[in-house]
Amino acid sequence: MDLKEDGNRKSHGISRKTFLGSSAALVGGALLHSLPVEASAYVSGGEPLKLALIGCGSRGTGAAVQALRSVRPVELVAMADIFRDMLDRSYDNLTGIEDVQPFVQVPEEHKFVGLDAYKEAIDLADVVILATPPAFRPLHFEAAVQADKHVFLEKALATDGPGVRTILSAGKLAKEKNLSVVVGLQYRYSLEYIELVNRIKEGGIGDIVSANTQRFGGHITLIRREPEQTELEFQLRNWRYFNWQWGGSPVGLNIHHTDIVNWVKEAYPVQAHGVGGRAALNDPDHGDIFDHYSIEYQYEDGTKMHSPIRTIDGCHTNAAFYLQGTDGTADLRGGIQNRKGETVWRYRDIDDPSPYQREIDILFQSILDGKGVNDTEWGAHSTLTAIMGRMAAHSGQIIRREDALNSDLRLVPELHSFEDEAPVLPNEDGTYNVPVPGKTAVL
Repeated sequence: MDLKEDGNRKSHGISRKTFLGSSAALVGGALLHSLPVEASAYVSGGEPLKLALIGCGSRGTGAAVQALRSVRPVELVAMADIFRDMLDRSYDNLTGIEDVQPFVQVPEEHKFVGLDAYKEAIDLADVVILATPPAFRPLHFEAAVQADKHVFLEKALATDGPGVRTILSAGKLAKEKNLSVVVGLQYRYSLEYIELVNRIKEGGIGDIVSANTQRFGGHITLIRREPEQTELEFQLRNWRYFNWQWGGSPVGLNIHHTDIVNWVKEAYPVQAHGVGGRAALNDPDHGDIFDHYSIEYQYEDGTKMHSPIRTIDGCHTNAAFYLQGTDGTADLRGGIQNRKGETVWRYRDIDDPSPYQREIDILFQSILDGKGVNDTEWGAHSTLTAIMGRMAAHSGQIIRREDALNSDLRLVPELHSFEDEAPVLPNEDGTYNVPVPGKTAVL
């Protein structure tokens, strides 16, 4: 997320000034009387919602900007990260944005650093943003829900089956407590995507025959090993190159587009198989991830979703989804075409608000309304779809959905300090063991 670019977007929803200026009208209207006592206090000039940011990278910082620009009065009161320099950079970015800076109220004693820092930040907040690497999402989400906090969960939600089960269990508890939970698969909050998906569901291309999701791009951001780092500290810095933290590119990148197909289908694949490997990664710092995949998912009705992924410099780039139906085809860029290839519908509204802003606005509106929006279930199952695809390519086996969900293979151990042993260790030459289809166990 480029903070400057996001800050220059045309639409941010209702501004804080507009909201506060209209609060008297809200107090006098029916809205106030329909709200829970806690929510009513925020509208009528009570204390603003207290926000904690856990995971101070670029996406976490971007989500904090959007929260502080939301229609609700919100103050950032706590920040937590594994690394102090990441926290400081995020704080400097936030306080350097003119319309955000007044609502950043984070004293030094509320800046928490370390693998257990999330606990102290959660305690100080009403709402938490969880934007660490996906490996830690289940642990942090469970803690936030147990502490009765509303949550914004950045994608992906886990990197293994046990993590997905933790997310589902905590999401169920959040629903019982009427806590609001929004998942950062932002396309579900894009007015453009919503309109396209609705038209497809209404029969705009007939019955869906097959789908294709593509994620072709350059190399993944690399953080080099530094002298004096422990093995775990290096892996935590260079997290995108380790499957236990990132989940691989099916989880870290292509989840957005496979989630769209799940959304259209209102279902999740029942099995996956695929291939993958490393063509350009040959450095010890490149960890254990693949740089290309080709995964075929199958839904219960027999529909196939093909998901090729490549993260290699100098190649064709594309990030898209394509749906083929009995009466036509659909994709975001081209809209809907009939069987002759003629465009019969294309989205035209160029003034849409940012989906990143909408998802945050809807989170806070849900808190205000006391409605408890909860994205956990579909977010968890779309995460499982991506994990299942990675498992299939790494093992060379057909992986069934229920087996992936119920797997006891835990990639993420309990960690408390940089001195703890890393989940994967380098060989004598400094390289890491890369999954080998036909040999690597994934369940």
